[in-house]
Amino acid sequence: MTLDRDLERAADLILAARHALAFTGAGISTPSGIPDYRSPGAGLWETMDAMKVATSASFRADPAAFYRLLRPLAARLLLAEPNAAHRALADLEQWGLLACIITQNVDNLHQKAGSRCVWELHGHLRQATCLRCQRTFPAEGLLEDLLQGVDAPRCSCCGGALKPNVVFFGEPLPRYAWMEAAGEAERCDLILVVGSSLEVTPASDLPFMALRHGAKIVVINNVPTPLDEEAAVVLCDDLAVVLPRLAEACRLRLGTERRTR
Repeated sequence: MTLDRDLERAADLILAARHALAFTGAGISTPSGIPDYRSPGAGLWETMDAMKVATSASFRADPAAFYRLLRPLAARLLLAEPNAAHRALADLEQWGLLACIITQNVDNLHQKAGSRCVWELHGHLRQATCLRCQRTFPAEGLLEDLLQGVDAPRCSCCGGALKPNVVFFGEPLPRYAWMEAAGEAERCDLILVVGSSLEVTPASDLPFMALRHGAKIVVINNVPTPLDEEAAVVLCDDLAVVLPRLAEACRLRLGTERRTR
């Protein structure tokens, strides 16, 4: 019964908001088969030192080390499909209840689900760039090369190392995406924090920025976050179950409101 009440409260907040947005992290994609980074026993950084393989300097020194980390994920990334949580956010946007999604993810699943306004703070895996000649290439071929046993994909033009267009540790966030996302956080009156531990800065600063500017917070996550005590509603449960239920509650209420106008 508590979950039902919290879902109703969250739906009320979404329907009352003038400018709502979602901030998503790795947890929204785990039901699609993509592991997160810090879950005990399953996170990527449980078995790998991120600072040794996922910094700009370490990649330039030894691209193969990074690709050894990426290889076990290549098949999952190529085959991954949006889950019910991704589709629920796309529905909320389509119904005019969600202005945009700000994501820490690089997997393109929000776009595959149908979301149109997505700000990718940590880049994406759709392309890779040659560190020598700066040409860009579709990353799908890069992932397929990994599955074929290629140690470190190289540029077909100059032989330079191909770096996926994702943000490595120590690199700045994409300037335009950050500016747009920060602007959204400052003017929103509701932010849904979905599947993020809020541990990776500066991206994780945005929900706190929204809070400082008066926005209400709805946290939807399966583990506690630093924002839980400040949130208007906390839904701690399976995202792929809770978000579709929340979207359905909004749809039903939206339909009722339209019929009574």
